[in-house]
Amino acid sequence: MKNFLVNFAIVLALAAGLVAWIFLPWTLVLGIAVLLASWLSLTRQGRLALAAAKVGIAGLPQRWGASSVIVVGIAGVVGVLVAMLAMGEGFKATLNKTGSDDTAIILRGGSQAETNSVITRDQVPLISSLDGIARGQDGKPLVSPELSQVVNLPSRSDGTDANAQIRGVGPEGWTLRPQIKIVQGRKFGPGLRELVVGQGAMRQFRGIEVGKSVMFANQQWTVVGEFASGDSHDSELWADSDTLASTYNRQAFQSVTVKLAGKDGFRKLKGALAGDPRLKLDVLTTHDYYAKQSEGLEKLIRILGTVIGTIMAIGAVFGALTPMYAAVAGRAREIATLRAIGFTGLPVVVAVMLETMLLALLGGLLGAGIAWLLFNGYEVSTLGSNFSQVVFQFRVSPQLLWSGLKWALGIGLV
Repeated sequence: MKNFLVNFAIVLALAAGLVAWIFLPWTLVLGIAVLLASWLSLTRQGRLALAAAKVGIAGLPQRWGASSVIVVGIAGVVGVLVAMLAMGEGFKATLNKTGSDDTAIILRGGSQAETNSVITRDQVPLISSLDGIARGQDGKPLVSPELSQVVNLPSRSDGTDANAQIRGVGPEGWTLRPQIKIVQGRKFGPGLRELVVGQGAMRQFRGIEVGKSVMFANQQWTVVGEFASGDSHDSELWADSDTLASTYNRQAFQSVTVKLAGKDGFRKLKGALAGDPRLKLDVLTTHDYYAKQSEGLEKLIRILGTVIGTIMAIGAVFGALTPMYAAVAGRAREIATLRAIGFTGLPVVVAVMLETMLLALLGGLLGAGIAWLLFNGYEVSTLGSNFSQVVFQFRVSPQLLWSGLKWALGIGLV
């Protein structure tokens, strides 16, 4: 029982240490590496450990079969972990690039997204007159009443129906989003059943190429242009808001996007909304609004990735134990010789651990490299807050690669 409790305490300590190691910032990791290097080079025990480690590393080619189990197992853990987290990172990066701090989106009070927001038509003139909204060269407020309609379009991958989003925008919608550029064709005309399609949607769905017609609500719409924005708007189809509202018998808008007047524009607009009892509305900068839309999915992916990575890490540890024990057992005579010529227990143990950490580092580099080559920039789509497909790319960032290497070294240490 005493041995069992001691072993159980060691396992708990290793697990706690692994968790702490995963969340260490790079500065502390660098500090630990410097301390280890100093101990190896400046102390007698450290130099003995380094010498013993060199002997073990020199013999790796003779034990490559067993050693490859460690490398491949850890590479699999790191590859899967980095790939899953890259999905969440890419989705978050796409929505974080959407919007800006000099525009704001107004929604019904308490609404978390456009889908559950309603702004009546008689509220739009009241909003346009509020303080904090910028005006164009013609003196008119830069305000775009907008609505969102989810439609079905056949996906390019298998032809099955998938949700696509048509965004109805007002005349100022283009001015409020200067990053959106027409790359083919032209903009839609006001009052006409015409569409312009984002590049992401063009790659995701069939039958929406420029010049083609599609049927929505038993009415024919013509695709007249293609645009690029580099953010989540790339996944949308755009149309005139009044035309879209009449097609789907929508009596109200869902949001109003406005241009803010200067640095104090948001504060003034928020105060003006709070001071008008006729307007029970909330306001966020468009950057903050779209960043909030990514939080739930990004958090879910991060939790799932961590759980799956942990399960695979446990499997990698048990998979590595057998070949590592066999490697140590096969070197019993070598270790006994080292002890006989003056090596104490600590340098020998550290030497074996350094050897394993080297194999873990190789596995981490291999897994991270495979994840970067296969998944960085890989384009997929998922349901966004409006229940329509959002096209985004996996993003294997240096931070994710660093996290993967820390996982590899932590598994090697355990």
